[in-house]
Amino acid sequence: MAAPRAEVVIDLDNLRHNVAHLAALAPNADTMAVVKADGYGHGAVEVAEAAVEAGATWLGSCSLAEALTLRAAGLTVPILAWLDPPGTDYAPGVEQDVDLSASSLVQLEEISAAAEKAGKTARVHLKIDTGLSRSGCPARRWSELVERAAKTHNVEVHSIWSHLAVADEIGHRGTDAQAERFDDAYREALAAGLDPRRHIANSAALITRPDLHLDLVRPGIAIYGLNPVPVPTDLRPVMTFRSAVALTKRIPAGESVSYGLTWTAREDTNLALVPVGYADGVPRSLSNRMDVWLAGRRRPVVGRVCMDQVVVDCGDDAVAEGDEVVLFGSGDRGEPTAREWADTTGTIDYEIVTGMYRPRVTRKYVGTRR
Repeated sequence: MAAPRAEVVIDLDNLRHNVAHLAALAPNADTMAVVKADGYGHGAVEVAEAAVEAGATWLGSCSLAEALTLRAAGLTVPILAWLDPPGTDYAPGVEQDVDLSASSLVQLEEISAAAEKAGKTARVHLKIDTGLSRSGCPARRWSELVERAAKTHNVEVHSIWSHLAVADEIGHRGTDAQAERFDDAYREALAAGLDPRRHIANSAALITRPDLHLDLVRPGIAIYGLNPVPVPTDLRPVMTFRSAVALTKRIPAGESVSYGLTWTAREDTNLALVPVGYADGVPRSLSNRMDVWLAGRRRPVVGRVCMDQVVVDCGDDAVAEGDEVVLFGSGDRGEPTAREWADTTGTIDYEIVTGMYRPRVTRKYVGTRR
């Protein structure tokens, strides 16, 4: 069998562990595993199936299309879809029992029209903007939205919800301010005659703010084993990105490597060519600033990251063509992690793993139960 060119290995046992652990942190709330963006680059269907096996009672997607993909795969647990453009036909979602989010009267009317078309009641979660200033109904229009929803005969309001802006910054007063606004919105919903459930806790709030667990928690990045807060908790990274050595060569001192000749060997050294580059998710900004795990230790990538390849300095160590190269993983052996890439490039590990959904990068699942 050929060595992998560019492969992410998805450990579903680790994912199950993470979901079970997070659900146990909020024992009085339902757990929604967020699998949007193709499961943060891990594969939405496979992740969703494993999450449900581990105790997730809900699934979260961004778009209706994502939710319908989960339904088509045979997943029957409740699914919430929360962001689609105006004019979206929500009828297939209503028909497939997908819960839908509404942040405005227009969205509520579109969902009601879809319910009429489908001939059944739509289940809706009304979203209030408590301070993130993205989607969500502005507070000044909230009473109108909840009153209209209460009077819409073919819409059942299951929940009100919101999203936190700075829950990953422990002690930031913005989280308390959002929680207070959410309480106000809940009281207005009750005054309008609704009896909704409530959810606001993302991964960070699930781990650090048990007072915000309410009726449902929505872990996203944490189910993939990446901790958004500097608080130890038992999470296991799910994704490993690996390749294999395609070519080895020895160069003399004074020879340079890759475009721009930005790195020059100070002494004779062995090089290993690895057939992954920025087209495969390796940020070009990591040029001369990253390591890989190869032949039992970390080794530096030298020269610029190219579209299709990187070069590793192996010193006098002998490495062989076909040897496994781990670009990032759990860190258990000392290999680089997605967080390390994120910290070095000035981004977040969410972007790193989600960015691994690429045409040339294949996926291998371990811990499957089929």
